[in-house]
Amino acid sequence: MKIAVVGTGYVGLVSGTCFAETGINVTCVDVDKKKIDALNNGKIPIYEPGLEDIYKKNVEKGRLTFTTNLTESLKESDALFIAVGTPPDEDGSADLKYVLGVAREIGKNIDHYMVIATKSTVPVGTSKKVKQAIKAELDKRGVEIAFDVASNPEFLKEGNAVEDFLRPDRIVIGTESERAKKVMQKLYKPFLLNGHPIIFMDITSSEMTKYAANSMLATKISFINDIANLCEIVGADVESVRKGIGSDPRIGNKFIYPGTGYGGSCFPKDVQALIRTADEHNYSLDILKAVESVNYRQKEVLYNKLNIRFKGDLNGKKFAIWGLAFKPKTDDMREAPSLVVIERLLAAGASVVAYDPVAMEEAHRILGNSIQYAKDEYDALIDSEALILMTEWPEFRLPNFRVMAKLLKNKIIFDGRNIYDPEEMTELSFEYYAIGRRSN
Repeated sequence: MKIAVVGTGYVGLVSGTCFAETGINVTCVDVDKKKIDALNNGKIPIYEPGLEDIYKKNVEKGRLTFTTNLTESLKESDALFIAVGTPPDEDGSADLKYVLGVAREIGKNIDHYMVIATKSTVPVGTSKKVKQAIKAELDKRGVEIAFDVASNPEFLKEGNAVEDFLRPDRIVIGTESERAKKVMQKLYKPFLLNGHPIIFMDITSSEMTKYAANSMLATKISFINDIANLCEIVGADVESVRKGIGSDPRIGNKFIYPGTGYGGSCFPKDVQALIRTADEHNYSLDILKAVESVNYRQKEVLYNKLNIRFKGDLNGKKFAIWGLAFKPKTDDMREAPSLVVIERLLAAGASVVAYDPVAMEEAHRILGNSIQYAKDEYDALIDSEALILMTEWPEFRLPNFRVMAKLLKNKIIFDGRNIYDPEEMTELSFEYYAIGRRSN
C-alpha cells in the first residue's frame, strides 16, 4: 500500500514513520522547505524517544520519503492523512485554514479514488467541510472522481508516541462507506496484534471522541490540583488522598498526580475548542470552563508560594529552575507551566537560570537571552536563592542533596511535581514546599 501524510509536525511525522515501519510506502508532505530539507538530510525536528531509529531505518529502506510536492504524493496513494496544525483562534476555536487548504489542494489534483482521513484534532463537523472543499474543486475542474472522507483521531502521548502508535490501546475511525472502512482496516491490520480493537463509528462521533477524551483527562488533572490546594488549607496530604481515591477502579490512579497544571499542544487547545463548539450551539460546558479556570490558576501556585516565602522581595534575586518542557521525555514547551513561573519571576525583577535535559534549544528559541542556561542541573544551583522543580525528569528524582546544599545560597526547594519525600527533606534540613502537602 501507499499513503501520503500531509504535515510533518508531531502527529504527522510519528504517524508516517510508524506506518512505514509496517511496510507501507509513506510520503510525508510539508510546505516548509527547510523542514523537508532537514528530514531528507537525516535531521528530525522533534524529540520523541524511539522515533529517530525507525525514521532512519525506513528512510534507508526507501519506505519513507519527504517532499513539498503534494501533487506527486497523491499519485497511486490509497489514502491521505491530513495532519497539519489546528492552532487556537483568538476566541478559542480551532483554526481550520491549514486543514481546508490541504483539502482544496487535494480537490485540485486528485485523479483516482482514495480515502482522505483527518488525523489533525478538528472540531465536530470539520470532515463535512473537508468533503465540501474537495468537491468544490472537483466541480471547478468539471470532473467526477470518487473519494471518501474519514475521521481518524490520534491518541498519542508525547514521550511515548511511538509505542502508542505501534501498540495502540484502541483505534478510532469514523467513516461513511464500506469502501473506506475496508481501506482503513487494511492499513491498521498490522497494529492489532495486541488484541485491541478498531472502533468504527460515524464521523461526527469520531471527531467528538478525541475532544471528549482529552477533556476528560484534563478534568482529572484540574480536579486533583483543586483537591491538593484544599488539602494544604485543611492540613491533609494530597499524596495520601491520591492513593486512597486512585485505588477505586472506577476512578483509577492515572492523571491524578497533583502539580503545576497541564500544558502541551493538546489539552489546553482541545478544552478551549470543545468549550467553543458548545457555545456555538448555545450550550455551556460549565465543568470544562471550571477545568480551564483551575488550570490557569494552578500554573501560578508555585510562584505564589515562592513569593510568599520571600515576602514579595524578589528583585535582584537569582532562582534555579529544573525542567522546562511541559512533561518529561519531550522538548515541547507549548503552554508549559515553567513559562508562567519564568514570566512572573522576570516581571518581579528576579533572574532565572534553568536546565532541562532536552528542551534547552526550544527554550532558547522561545525565551532568547532573557534567562541563563545551565550546562547541567547542578550548574543551575550555584548561588541561587532556591530551586524550583517544574518537570519530573528521571535524573531529578535522586539528586545529590549534599552537593545541592553546598551550591544553593539557601537550602530551599519548591517542588512542583511532589517527587521528593518531605520527611527526608526535613532530615536534610531543607525548606521544602510542594503541592497539596504541609510545608516547612
